[in-house]
Amino acid sequence: VQLVESGGGLVQPGGSLRLSCAASGFTFSRYGMSWHRQAPMKARELVAFISSTGGSTNYANFVKGRFTISRDNAKKTVYLQMNSLKPEDTAVYYCNRASPPVDWGQGTQVIVSS
Repeated sequence: VQLVESGGGLVQPGGSLRLSCAASGFTFSRYGMSWHRQAPMKARELVAFISSTGGSTNYANFVKGRFTISRDNAKKTVYLQMNSLKPEDTAVYYCNRASPPVDWGQGTQVIVSS
């Protein structure tokens, strides 16, 4: 099982980024997927969830209306579109299988700064 996140970078406040997470080693289309983040000196927190079919999504209050989670089961990839980024969104972003989770990938660093 492997999860490989990409798409992070340095962006100015108000900017946008699209993160990708490529999954392998399990039947991707059978599982819900989630994005999480961990800021320096803080615990990892759940950002967004998407059901196995993509028909249901949930978001943490602090990203509602700004972030959108989506998936492409044919490509075994889950995405996180992040708009209106704020400095407090600075963190390492990780994806994971919703239940049961698997080992974390390396994550992708997002830095929101002017």
